[in-house]
Amino acid sequence: MIGIRHILVIAGLWAAIIFFAWILSKYLEIVYGNKKSKLDYIFDPVDNFIYAIIGVDKNKTMKWKEYFLHVFIFSIFTAAISFLILYYQGILPLNPMQFPDISWSLALNTAMSISSNTNLQHYAGGSQLSYLSQMVGIQFLQFTSAATGLAVAVAIFRGFSGKRNQTDDLGNFYVDLTRSLTRVLIPLSFIFAVILVASGIPQSLSGYRQVLTLSGVEQVLKTGPVASLVAIMQLGTNGGGYFGSNSAYPFQNPNPISNYIQMGLMMIIPTSMPFLFGRMVNRMKEGRTILIASYGLYAIDMVIAFITVTVMGAGMETRFGPFSSVFWTVTTTAFTTGSVNASLAAFNPIVIIAAFMGMLIQATPGGIGVGAMYMLMYIVITVFIVGLMAGRTPEYLGAKITAGDVKLAVIGFLSHPIIILIPTVIAYAGGYVHAINYGTGPTSFTQIFYEFTSAAANNGSDFLGTTANTPFFNVSTGIVMWAGRFIPIFVMLAIAGRIQERRRSNEITLRTDDLIFPIVLIASIFILVILTFFPFLSVGPILMHLEGIKNAL
Repeated sequence: MIGIRHILVIAGLWAAIIFFAWILSKYLEIVYGNKKSKLDYIFDPVDNFIYAIIGVDKNKTMKWKEYFLHVFIFSIFTAAISFLILYYQGILPLNPMQFPDISWSLALNTAMSISSNTNLQHYAGGSQLSYLSQMVGIQFLQFTSAATGLAVAVAIFRGFSGKRNQTDDLGNFYVDLTRSLTRVLIPLSFIFAVILVASGIPQSLSGYRQVLTLSGVEQVLKTGPVASLVAIMQLGTNGGGYFGSNSAYPFQNPNPISNYIQMGLMMIIPTSMPFLFGRMVNRMKEGRTILIASYGLYAIDMVIAFITVTVMGAGMETRFGPFSSVFWTVTTTAFTTGSVNASLAAFNPIVIIAAFMGMLIQATPGGIGVGAMYMLMYIVITVFIVGLMAGRTPEYLGAKITAGDVKLAVIGFLSHPIIILIPTVIAYAGGYVHAINYGTGPTSFTQIFYEFTSAAANNGSDFLGTTANTPFFNVSTGIVMWAGRFIPIFVMLAIAGRIQERRRSNEITLRTDDLIFPIVLIASIFILVILTFFPFLSVGPILMHLEGIKNAL
């Protein structure tokens, strides 16, 4: 199944992404460091116009509490816009297919999903949403949610760097958000949308077309602003897709070229974050630590998936072949993007476990901005544990790590299993699982457990699809998506704000910039995650796998 050619493909893509991410991080340092650039002549008038419209003083900075408050308020505002457009799409323009309004619970779920950078889809994509809903209700929020993730990561990096400790601030959220949109996401999305159109993905507002096939059967060809949506959904690690079947649909992912372009798009910005962190704290080796740890976790997931498939067979769709399907699935969950190019139900259960690991860890390398944030949370916990075991004062970047920091990090970590497991239990105890014709066996449990794990990780890939379009699943996953988004952001902004206030020591008590610490960090993350989730994986995909072996015998 996996040969030298496949290994070279993985290594080649990784090498290319890491190289371009390193280059991108230089540009991002200019963007978020407010350094002078020749591009300022183009972007400054646009940015200043936006600041004037929304009434923002670009020179005003925010402490961590204020920064979080504005992140949360802005997300509520964008979610409300999306909800209104989706709920009233039947009477709004740009609806040549005359799609009716969608239900309140589905509109609520979709708005919370897109605004939290999750893109969990309980709607049928091109079969249910108007052009206006797709472009403004969905695509606009894909830009803003991705930009919010970038802004939060940069604010946290500033806190850890300690460079602003005289003013005790993390920057200005609206300045970071605006610059993320105008100088990063919009230009890159435009460039890649053009490339995707060239690869065969449609971009149109002319409505759907009815054609006569060679067999004499009439067929509706669903087209629309697909390429522009695919560009930002992958670049911003939003996931989802224009069509219900996502990137498994030929018009959204027509050929192997578009397949690898889209995989590269999900990887590029999250991979640039460790480099950007190293530049902002002025310690590139610290960025290297994060990169090695995150890609090390990613590689472990790949090995788990590919060894299993090689030994036991793929058992999946074959349009892109077993290799590309598994590569995509592990990548989309490692980077918490959530788009799919093959049916999850067709995969070997161990491949699904590899997908679970990416969503449970969320730093492999994780989503745009948020993945690096999670890795810093794990570093705080690991440094504290190693410091205690070695009898040394736990420090990171010269700042002492206190018990309060660790308590916050543990709260952030434990919130993840809590918001996954409680609604999973409620779904069974309340009979909501049986209402959508799912049972209590390992296969059904895996799919329900995956639904809430994907929601909590802001990933968005799921087994249920439109089957979960019920008030319970729409509301419950909506709450889980927002809890999974904002609890860790609150925790990490708080830690960054606390660390920023401390004096920095030049004495090194624990090296975190060598090649040993990433190994310790990977081991620490695996122990934490496996101890927490192993019982639930055991009664889900692991038992599902063992039953498959038993039936085969």
